[in-house]
Amino acid sequence: MGNIQLIATATFGLESVVKRELMNLGYNDLVVENGKVTFTGTEKDIPKTNLWLRTADRVLLKMGEFKALTFDELFEKTKALPWDQWITEDANFVVNGKSIDSKLFSISDCQRIVEKAVIEKLKTKYNVEWFEKSGAKYTIEVALLKDIATLTIDTSGEGLHKRGYRDRQGDAPIKETLAAAMILLSYWNKDRVLMDPFCGSGTIPIEAAMIGRNMAPGLDRNFAAENWPRVKEEYWKEARKEAFQAIDNETKLHILGCDIDKKAIHRARDNAANLGLEDDIAFFNKDFRDAELKNEYGVVITNPPYGERLSEKREVERLHKDLGIKFKELDTWSLYIITSEEEFEKQYGKKANKKRKLYNGRIKVDYYQYYGPRPEK
Repeated sequence: MGNIQLIATATFGLESVVKRELMNLGYNDLVVENGKVTFTGTEKDIPKTNLWLRTADRVLLKMGEFKALTFDELFEKTKALPWDQWITEDANFVVNGKSIDSKLFSISDCQRIVEKAVIEKLKTKYNVEWFEKSGAKYTIEVALLKDIATLTIDTSGEGLHKRGYRDRQGDAPIKETLAAAMILLSYWNKDRVLMDPFCGSGTIPIEAAMIGRNMAPGLDRNFAAENWPRVKEEYWKEARKEAFQAIDNETKLHILGCDIDKKAIHRARDNAANLGLEDDIAFFNKDFRDAELKNEYGVVITNPPYGERLSEKREVERLHKDLGIKFKELDTWSLYIITSEEEFEKQYGKKANKKRKLYNGRIKVDYYQYYGPRPEK
């Protein structure tokens, strides 16, 4: 089993969080670039990273990288890569593409040429002229950036934010990967109270409970590479067994989810129950203004509603002001709030200790971080 190159892709602004996750998993040979972290591993690391990465979008197998100024160059260099070592004779493979600031700007042409090159390579191994594409799924991507082509195969399948527990969700859910990143960027730990006053379908409290229990986020789903012969079934079984054994079933968690929408609370409870976390999170139907909270060094991590229409914007502004009033009295609490509202600090009534630019889907948002005092020992 030789070394391979893997890429953990990331939403803009979360690359450093993904890097820290990989370091905590024991990877050191890391290269961080916009939207991705490249690292060295073996076939066994495909199950491990897919199961454990909380903030990455996907895990890609890097097949090769080279300069390509012409279609002939793209074809020949793609054909030279070891596709036959990974892709089976009956493989159902497709080619996606993207091109930024490159001479080869026609994405459809790049996809067609890469597919042709891969087929020619596979013909030399399997000695056939026609591929039925009836077997395991392989999604190949050709990504061109400033004339450098990076060729990858997606090992994840569906994006890693698809944990499998959220079969019911609200109108504007936050991605599970972003929710996990908000928690990992905070100073919350499993010994402290955590509250989401706008919990919706429960994503932030559930992700916190999974972190508190050291529960691998990918345990409840499947991945594309599970059907690849090169990534043996025993590797997946071993990785899942280790992940189950790593779960902390002893710690007492103090996690609260609050929402004014009764239906949202029902969804949140159902989603938590899908992971067996219903006893770890107290969800309650209440306006956050009426929530009875103690000044106990708690942590708020939340994604409040965004306003689009004028009437909604006024309501959101009033909500932010009331949030500031509520937590002015609770001066030992720390607050972490993500919002697209550029005037949030003014509305809240206090300048954040730190502000970080992120993206919630395609919406540019800021992550405002208000640090309370350290808990007394």
